[in-house]
Amino acid sequence: MRLLIFGLGYTTSRLAERLAPRGWRIAAVTRDGRNGTHGFADADRTAFEIAHATHILSSVPPGEADPVLAAYAPALAASPAWLGYLSSTGVYGDTAGAWADESAPVGAGRRSARAVADAAWLALGARVFRLPGIYGPGRSPLDRVASGQAVRIDAPGHFFSRIHVDDIVEGVIAGFDAPAGAYNLADDRPAPQSDVLAYACTLLGLPIPPLVPLAEAQLSPQARAFYAERRRIANGKAKRVLGWRPRFADYRLGLRALSAITNPASASTAPAPASHDQR
Repeated sequence: MRLLIFGLGYTTSRLAERLAPRGWRIAAVTRDGRNGTHGFADADRTAFEIAHATHILSSVPPGEADPVLAAYAPALAASPAWLGYLSSTGVYGDTAGAWADESAPVGAGRRSARAVADAAWLALGARVFRLPGIYGPGRSPLDRVASGQAVRIDAPGHFFSRIHVDDIVEGVIAGFDAPAGAYNLADDRPAPQSDVLAYACTLLGLPIPPLVPLAEAQLSPQARAFYAERRRIANGKAKRVLGWRPRFADYRLGLRALSAITNPASASTAPAPASHDQR
């Protein structure tokens, strides 16, 4: 098996680490040819890898357009390889807190270029994995809390879905044998970001910072736009079609596991996860 990755980042690196010991040959394209990959502008090498890959996955976000499709769409369309794309649940825009499954309208949110790329990959016959906020080792609320950078925003009615990076990896692997189409990979329990940060503080034994009203918070335009959209992501299709189940079904399970890596005592002293509706 030969996997070609466009964009060797946080998530796709974890996928490569999972597959390489199983005998997969991994090739990757990055913008600058870093870490043993080849550069995006190396058209001849990229064309060779596309022609020989059994699986092709892109995690490259669009700018004004998707740079992978802009450069290589004809070659990808002609390839018999399995195609995959890591998209965003931001394509659903604001659902006023309602659940969004793969049949929900896309393109009305703040990420219009992402919605266009999402649709273009679907048109190529790709498996498009729509992802909410990603967390995992070295990139989680625990790290923000420990660094003193966590701010709890008081945004009534704001819910947000998230996904552990290892659950994305398992979802993509499950998608290798699945039909083309869109799949939401999210945990089972959307929650306010303030609750997640409070639990991270509890795990680390640190004081829970007070809530800051959204109107008074000093946020970047990007962060403020995040709080302007409320949605819960439904993952039922991925469970039915892929046979996938998130190992970390809610943020409590995921943060407890991450905390146990660096502080084993926390795994036994932290509160147990509450029961919740599984969708």
